[in-house]
Amino acid sequence: MSKEVIILYLKSTNLISLEVAAEIANHFESKLVLRNQKILEEGTVSDEYLFLEKGFMRSFAHDTDGNEVTTNFYSPGDVIFEVASFFNRTKSKENIQALTDCVTWYITYEQLNNLFHALPEFREFGRSILVKGFSGLKTRMLSMITETAEERYISLLKTNPEIFQQASLKNIASFLGITDTSLSRIRKELSKKH
Repeated sequence: MSKEVIILYLKSTNLISLEVAAEIANHFESKLVLRNQKILEEGTVSDEYLFLEKGFMRSFAHDTDGNEVTTNFYSPGDVIFEVASFFNRTKSKENIQALTDCVTWYITYEQLNNLFHALPEFREFGRSILVKGFSGLKTRMLSMITETAEERYISLLKTNPEIFQQASLKNIASFLGITDTSLSRIRKELSKKH
């Protein structure tokens, strides 16, 4: 496994020079995460800032009845960490779990902070990741309010089609804020239209 993938990812933002990208990449360690393995469990503090090279993951929390509710899906090229727990050093209410065997690269909270202080370019990169994440969260929140379940389903199908091969329909339904039955009905109705 080559750190080249980290260098290319850092460079792709156009915020970091090749030299600085190579320096940052040197701090990342590789880790294989097996299918169903959790990289974060609720009640623990998120300490890894992780880049997903291969595979798929999801984050989920438990509702008041103890049911799993999927809060996000992650695909190759995504940065994964539970932002509130990571930066506030508080116990997470979310779990992050591999849907497939995954190849990941990570640095710890302490390493990330040291790099942020030492390298202004990396600080800008980090800020851009947070802005992108916040924007995505806001878009998702508004879609839950302003779009129908069918519109949310179609949007997920367009933006992240591979998730339908990797995640269970139960996980997808909970992410969309609907029941499995509603998801089946939407899929059936849409297949009739095409």
